[in-house]
Amino acid sequence: MTYALVDCNNFFVSCERAFQPQLEGRPVVVLSNNDGCVVARSNESKAMGVKMGTPFFKLKNLVDSGALEVRSSNYSLYGDLSHRVMSLLADTAPKIEIYSIDEAFMLMEGIDEARLDAICRSLVCRIRRWVGIPVSIGIAGTKTLAKVANHFAKKYPGYHGVCRIATPEQMVKALKLTPIDDVWGIGWRMAPRLDALGIKTAYDFTQRPQSWVHKLMGITGVRTWKELQGIEAVQEETKERKQSICTSRSFADMTSDEKELTLKISDFAAMCARKLRDEGSAAYCVTTFLWTNRFREDMEQYFPQATVRLPVPASSTPEIVGTALRAFRTIFRPGYGYKKAGVIVHDTVDASALQQALFEYDGADRDRKDRISAVMDKVNTEGRNLLRLATQRPGHYADGIRREHCSPLYTTSWSDILTVK
Repeated sequence: MTYALVDCNNFFVSCERAFQPQLEGRPVVVLSNNDGCVVARSNESKAMGVKMGTPFFKLKNLVDSGALEVRSSNYSLYGDLSHRVMSLLADTAPKIEIYSIDEAFMLMEGIDEARLDAICRSLVCRIRRWVGIPVSIGIAGTKTLAKVANHFAKKYPGYHGVCRIATPEQMVKALKLTPIDDVWGIGWRMAPRLDALGIKTAYDFTQRPQSWVHKLMGITGVRTWKELQGIEAVQEETKERKQSICTSRSFADMTSDEKELTLKISDFAAMCARKLRDEGSAAYCVTTFLWTNRFREDMEQYFPQATVRLPVPASSTPEIVGTALRAFRTIFRPGYGYKKAGVIVHDTVDASALQQALFEYDGADRDRKDRISAVMDKVNTEGRNLLRLATQRPGHYADGIRREHCSPLYTTSWSDILTVK
């Protein structure tokens, strides 16, 4: 099998630049929710020394002086452009595996090996022309080597966006030039340990015996070790059921208003319920938590949480929201300035194999709630809050989140369609 890993370069920044060409060549950063910290950087901002996770307030002087451009996260735009990129990949390869919002593996089975480079170079140009997003493609016989090749395609302009590892000589050269902490599958905790043991590069890692790797890193490490030598060991990603799902937000301003917090908790619980249904799961436990502002040392602190366990796991919006609010009422205390709140659903099970409680008496009511949730899912489009419970806020879930530097929703809102002069 031959794999081609397609990775969108500096994806969030590239999405902003696709509709704002004046940002090309400028240092740009994209911020997290509530304009908190840096989650994406252009190459120019990296060269300035801006680090991932840097709080925005530390960069504000650069923004005010015009040395740095800043944008708030615009996930509706990013998701739509990601879908357009993935559609082009699906038209090119017999099969694709979407790895993240900006990465996907193309499985090139059945495609003439002699044409692979040309096909991928044409794809790079087509995505850039049709979507406006620059991408890099790494081609190799395993997924891990394709990741290695992609690093070179992205780093060196001479590859014109496509790097292929096709021979043993090319593989050895690439591994010797790849730092161990850049290897897919080597976590941030393991990389320093390997470095301390004299393993500086991917090539050094492959020279250790399999038994040594297994003793240190287990079967996962052995799979990485094999893949770096061209032996397929990472199978198709299987989606595992999440053991817990959390939805939380930091607020733009502190609040002590019980009604406002009720609306927010209802929103978060509804989002958790929707995610449960998307996964085909149901949860036994619902936890609600509140945080005051831990950075305000002049104020009294309070970080409560409460968990309610259901007799039968649930995924319906009415039941999850109602349970989260029950937990909220037990922990809310007036007089505190709350800065963050959230809901966690956990102890999940397969929703298709639920066992009813022996003395459950609300089976008809539960069925009604499930049918209501199904109707809500059918009507509500992604990211919209068209049908909602009375305890939820009207409008979009993102209401109340600070997004002072957000670009328009160019591709998902009629009112924000780009004006061409």
